[in-house]
Amino acid sequence: MSASDDEHEPTEREWLTRTLLPGGREPDPRFTLANERTFLAWTRTSLAFLAGGIALAALPLADMPQDFKRLLAIVLLCIGTLLAIGSAVRWVRVERAMRHDRPLPLPLIVPFMAVVASATCVGTVLYLVM
Repeated sequence: MSASDDEHEPTEREWLTRTLLPGGREPDPRFTLANERTFLAWTRTSLAFLAGGIALAALPLADMPQDFKRLLAIVLLCIGTLLAIGSAVRWVRVERAMRHDRPLPLPLIVPFMAVVASATCVGTVLYLVM
């Protein structure tokens, strides 16, 4: 058997893969990679919220009360953190569903972001009106 034949031999899954994704069969790599791209998109969104919270806390904004600015920065940082955690949980749930031929789970991040966006819009309108 040559070295090139060894590359095509089925190998045992890594410890982390066995732990996070027990059982099932390997899905089509295109679906796994699409799931990974979705995870990365949510991670970028998370980083944007984190950057926004840090920027808001760091910038001197004379027109905004300090306590309100601090509270808003904390809210943005918490949203960014929740999105980062949620994106990882979603990635695992989708990957497990694909490996076991189950329907894909409801993306809980989407309703969460809808609530966040709506609350942000309402908060902005109230702030501008008052």
